[in-house]
Amino acid sequence: MTALAAARPAGRPWRRAALWLAGLAPFFYATYGLANWLAAQRDEVGAVVFAFERHVPFLAWTIVPYWSINAFYAASLFVPATAGELDRHGRRLLTAQAAAVACFILWPLRFTFERPPVTGLPGFMFDALTSFDKPFNQAPSLHIALLVILWDLYARHLPPAWRPALHAWFALIGVSVLTTYQHHFVDVPTGALLGFACLWLWPLAGDTPRPGPLAADRRRRRLAAAYAAGAALLAAFGAGLGGVALWLAWPALSLALVALAYACVGAALFQKAPDGTVSLASRVLLAPYRLGAHLNALAWTRGEAAPVEVADGVHLGRLPWGRAKPRWRGATLVDLCAELPSPGGFAAVRAVPLLDLATPSPARLRAAAEAIERARGDGPVLVACALGYARSAVAVATWLLRTGRAGGVDEAVAMVRRARPRVVIGDNARLALARAAGVLP
Repeated sequence: MTALAAARPAGRPWRRAALWLAGLAPFFYATYGLANWLAAQRDEVGAVVFAFERHVPFLAWTIVPYWSINAFYAASLFVPATAGELDRHGRRLLTAQAAAVACFILWPLRFTFERPPVTGLPGFMFDALTSFDKPFNQAPSLHIALLVILWDLYARHLPPAWRPALHAWFALIGVSVLTTYQHHFVDVPTGALLGFACLWLWPLAGDTPRPGPLAADRRRRRLAAAYAAGAALLAAFGAGLGGVALWLAWPALSLALVALAYACVGAALFQKAPDGTVSLASRVLLAPYRLGAHLNALAWTRGEAAPVEVADGVHLGRLPWGRAKPRWRGATLVDLCAELPSPGGFAAVRAVPLLDLATPSPARLRAAAEAIERARGDGPVLVACALGYARSAVAVATWLLRTGRAGGVDEAVAMVRRARPRVVIGDNARLALARAAGVLP
């Protein structure tokens, strides 16, 4: 009887969901109210307003979708199917609340437009709202941050037929923060960034990106410092110039995350799955950096020859885009690039993400070599990274050495260089290669 009960799948965590709701609700109202009260004690609270916002219409009826997020919030805690998913979702909501309130206290802003008189049901709803929601607590918009979090959860669980309705209603909620005269525009993108940061920090599927010890590799530490300096510079320019320059907060955050990847988190920060797909949160938060990385790859490999065969159906080159993709329709891609998503058009993708310009660990090189060898059983293989010069090259060399196709490190490197002369395999990479192949302990 006990064994049968243990084998039976667990039901939905209703009681746990109720406990989460019982904790989150008072925390929300207490901290939100505290931030409002503290802002009201200040002699002056600033505002960030763009000229185009004067043309945003006030639409009283949009208070209905604006208010509806409260129902979606409460119900969302009963949507997750497992306790683990529920806890991740609860942590997302809690993190968004804590981060937003910290910003409201440290850098309070106020809403400056006067709301027209409203009667009827919308008037009643506005009166209820203003009883606790004062014209402070602006950026980042907690309403938008929660919207991002809830949107992701419901889209995962709703049947496909219902998703267009969900997207339409949630888009309306997003617009309503402006048309109800609750927020200025700057609050919207900052709230969205906070929401996506919570999705990234607490993924519902996969592991949370956790910091490890500071990287021992000096090159990684230098790259981390360079990206951190770039992030600080962009943030300072954005804050100093104001206006449209505030958009620099997005690339600044993107570079700060990349600095973390090089300093202590590693390639896991990019949230690239074994099938080459990248999480929604990672795509959004790191979009400015990814755009730069993509343009850099195109510039470096402009006019570069197509990927070349090294041995036994294993080819080496950069990630193929555009017209280069059809050639590889029946091949397997072994993708060593952490920062860019894998292109489509392959029979299969096996991703072993490695940081650019950093020495890969022997363990990751062994994983890459094993992925190459497994993929060979399904036909041609393309081993690629952003440029096809370093990560993919040392992975192919590891495969050559581990499978006995090369008799030593020098021979493996020479075979790769004969096929693709511009490859870069430095002393540290050669050492990692030797350790991955068991030549050195």
